[in-house]
Amino acid sequence: MRAESSRYAGGALLAGVVLLALLPGCGKRNEYHPPPPPPVTVSKPLRMPMTDYLQSTGSVAAFRTVDLMARVEGYLRSVNFTDGSVVKAGQLLFVIEPEPYEAKLASQQAELLDAQTEYNRQLRMIKENATSQANVDKWLSQRDQAAAAVTLARINLGYTRVTAPFDGRIDRHLVDPGNLVGNAGSATKLATIEQVDPAYVYFSINERDLLRVRATAKAQTKKIGEAPRVPVQVALQTEPNYPHLGTLDFAGSGLDTGSGTLQLRASVPNADLALLPGLFARVRIALAAPTPRLAVPDRVLSSDQVGSYLLTVGADHKVRQQRVELGPLEDGFRAVLGGLDADSEVVIDGLQNAIPGNLVTATEQPLTLPAYQSASTR
Repeated sequence: MRAESSRYAGGALLAGVVLLALLPGCGKRNEYHPPPPPPVTVSKPLRMPMTDYLQSTGSVAAFRTVDLMARVEGYLRSVNFTDGSVVKAGQLLFVIEPEPYEAKLASQQAELLDAQTEYNRQLRMIKENATSQANVDKWLSQRDQAAAAVTLARINLGYTRVTAPFDGRIDRHLVDPGNLVGNAGSATKLATIEQVDPAYVYFSINERDLLRVRATAKAQTKKIGEAPRVPVQVALQTEPNYPHLGTLDFAGSGLDTGSGTLQLRASVPNADLALLPGLFARVRIALAAPTPRLAVPDRVLSSDQVGSYLLTVGADHKVRQQRVELGPLEDGFRAVLGGLDADSEVVIDGLQNAIPGNLVTATEQPLTLPAYQSASTR
């Protein structure tokens, strides 16, 4: 029995060895396949009209500012506006009790009437040699003094009604009704009103930029020394473009020796009151007519200690680092002045997969012009 069992075990072992030997011949050999190159999206640069701009920063200021003052003494009767509202020229804003000044005017008018009557009587009397020329002159003087007093009383009565000197936006009132204003002959500030349409934008430029602006002004046949009335584009912090269009209307007489800058001012229409005094503003001035240039999305540019560069894909599907010279930025597109040709395949998406020297799988996607550029080229 043992011998038979031993033979059975030996036969099973031999069959297993033969089966294992045959298995490799029946199946496929396992081979390593490297992963495909990572995907990227490439585009050829656009050729679009680009403008060289002088860019600066500044602040918005009111076109005119007036502090409304109480010029006569009295109790404030009423405030006739809503704080922060827009008011019209001539609109009644404050009333100071007018009764004392009405009474004063009436008294001065009565004195004028008496003086005029007596002066007329003296004129009749001198014709009859019933009075002297000295009396005539005295009553003439008194008549004139009374007339001046009436004029002054009428002016003071007018000061009891404080009106808006121009269309503008008024700040909050500083004195409540019932308070004494103009006490002891000193003026009391009641509120401040600002004209903000148009608005002023003040900014400064350095000496190099000044020379560029002067060259632009000279090309537009402007007189040297005269503020060049060239177009100015203005934007607030949250505005991606430059929606506010104005005109350069003032330039300082000379550079500040401390900072080496010159102050400029632009006048900007502001009917919607978007430009409030004190707001930060971005300013740019076109220095030449638009010129067709190669441009790429500004977001695809990178830089290091050497300078700016783009990532491109060559015919061998390898990524290259392309050094470029940059120009102006307009609507998210950056002009490339050198280092790039019109047929270059620039990586615009999948930048994290684009490592210089490595292979990539590139899919081409054409760039599109900004909406206003597309419309202007139709």
